Amino acid sequence: MSDLPERCDVVIVGAGVAGLVAAADLAAWGLDVTVLEAEESVGGRVRSTVRDGHVLDRGFQVLNTAYPAVRRRLDLDALRLHAFPKGIAVRTDRGLLRLEASPSGALSALSLLSGSVVRPSDLVRLLRMVGADALEPSERIKRRPETDTLTALRRSGLGVRAVNTLVRPFLTGVFLDASLSTSSRVNDLVWRSFARGRLAVPEAGVQAVTEQLAARTGGTRIILGTPVREVTLGRVRTDAGSVRARAVVVAVGPGAVTRLLPSLPAPTLRPATTYFHSRPARRHEDPLLHVDGRSERRGTRLSGVMVMTATVPSYAPPGRALIASSTVGPEQPSEAEVRAEAARILGTDDGDWEHVDTVHVPDALPAAPPPMGDLRRPVRLEKGLYVAGDHRDTPSLQGAMVSGERAAAAVLADLATR
Repeated sequence: MSDLPERCDVVIVGAGVAGLVAAADLAAWGLDVTVLEAEESVGGRVRSTVRDGHVLDRGFQVLNTAYPAVRRRLDLDALRLHAFPKGIAVRTDRGLLRLEASPSGALSALSLLSGSVVRPSDLVRLLRMVGADALEPSERIKRRPETDTLTALRRSGLGVRAVNTLVRPFLTGVFLDASLSTSSRVNDLVWRSFARGRLAVPEAGVQAVTEQLAARTGGTRIILGTPVREVTLGRVRTDAGSVRARAVVVAVGPGAVTRLLPSLPAPTLRPATTYFHSRPARRHEDPLLHVDGRSERRGTRLSGVMVMTATVPSYAPPGRALIASSTVGPEQPSEAEVRAEAARILGTDDGDWEHVDTVHVPDALPAAPPPMGDLRRPVRLEKGLYVAGDHRDTPSLQGAMVSGERAAAAVLADLATR
């Protein structure tokens, strides 16, 4: 608390991804920057904890190596990334369907489908859609006619069974949106990034991402454990005192932003809960994300189940496997219900599973319904007061980083005219 200055050039509220990116850009121009963070560590929603030797990210999180801002801002080699295989395993009414991005995987999927789960033509149509998104420049995707994702999928000719069995279970976990009301432009950009990059996590957990960003903020003063009570033009108030500044950037999560900036419309939030279990490791663990595509889902509705240590062994002690099972929405089913359902989706038993922790994130993602336009909302509220976060861009790590860059650019432009 003693580090709290009386005044500085810029105060940034929040040491999450957007705030740290803005701080780095502003400090690079020689400005005196102070970041105030309520928690005892940097990261915001991009954080990890260690419990009994298990690395637990704050919810199921991945880093997409195709995101342009990720490639600009991070030293990916230093993160020692572990990439997940491209593919998905779908628990259907007729068994487990594995869809892998390889010639053998595609042939296997076509032979398994054979019209009994969904039409092979729907799988081909889906692959063509993804391929078209991968080849299209992002700026052209942002100019496409916009609707919601479910409507766009139906207009593409995909059958109802293909949507409900293959696409909806996967996208529910991506957007935390079982209704598929997310903007079709956001959906197309997500498929583009999936096709162009790899989904990965750092060996030490996603906390390594924000720790690296914090290390790149130059001479920025980062003060932890300091909740901000009030923000006004040119002034930020905390329990330890006030700081005056030429500019204030509010970079807190979407669930807290309207408390400090009540004039902003409150973002619609997508909650999620992740249940972490540990069991003895087995030979040949399946690394694919497993989703539930059964027409009649019994028990708890899970958006995804993954044996994390099949790809990242460092996420658990030697000889143990870490399983992450996620649900979407405000409800938090019991651990026993989730454990039983996750085991059914994986096709195994849960007799040797041990509960490690349950992590509920009420503001895991901001919703992104249409119209999203060019996906960018203003970051300058008025000269001297700014806002950053993935609720101002796409709901993603990419959106958080870009919003931080845009907020810093707006601050620099305004201070240069004073």
